[in-house]
Amino acid sequence: MAGEKVAIVTGAGSGVGRATSLALMKAGFAVVLTGRRAEALAETARAGESLGGRSLPVPADMTNPASIAALFAKTKEAFGRLDLLFNNAGIGAPTVPFEDVSVEQWKAVVDTNLTAPFLCTQHAFRIMKDQTPRGGRIINNGSISAHAPRPFSAAYTSTKHAITGLTKSTALDGRAYDIACGQIDIGNAATDMTSRMVEGVLQPDGRRIPEPRMDVEAVANAVVYMASLPLDANVLFMTVMATKMPFVGRG
Repeated sequence: MAGEKVAIVTGAGSGVGRATSLALMKAGFAVVLTGRRAEALAETARAGESLGGRSLPVPADMTNPASIAALFAKTKEAFGRLDLLFNNAGIGAPTVPFEDVSVEQWKAVVDTNLTAPFLCTQHAFRIMKDQTPRGGRIINNGSISAHAPRPFSAAYTSTKHAITGLTKSTALDGRAYDIACGQIDIGNAATDMTSRMVEGVLQPDGRRIPEPRMDVEAVANAVVYMASLPLDANVLFMTVMATKMPFVGRG
């Protein structure tokens, strides 16, 4: 469709990815929905269609470079351009003592949370720098853990700190091609991944207490705001968090 902006959202089958995909469709984006589970992507697509949105589900494995390459090739073939990449997909390792995290668990988190966004960003650069009009925007999901860790989260926290470096490097290297890059750090959005917070999660002082959560729509709307800016403006970092979660100060 002429003038339509095109977005790729990784991890679009649930949680933040699904909510953001739907919000982008409502805002007029055609959204390429990607993730491991084809049926979950189809559910997101059906929900978007009910809102009048347009999407293309493309199952992909973010730990497989060839699968990532095929995703971007399919996007270019279907739409001819790419205006937005939301690097959202991520996993965590089991919450076990630092010394008990296995090399395999560490590598799985790094491959999904850091290497995959790097590879996706490379492919996005190749499309965005050569298209007309030139340029586009990349948004990385950083997490509150990009600022401060939870207990027993070394693998996850390390990757989210690294995402901050990737965001800054992408923002710098993208300038020459009119590619903007920003990061959204999310704290306690109400998704299946954070359902354990209702019962209680481990705190640095050893207590296990419930934590407040916020509606995931707040995150989706924030991403749409970032995505809707003209390319001569950029939100480099944004934190969207549950107001009363134990993060600021001493909780």
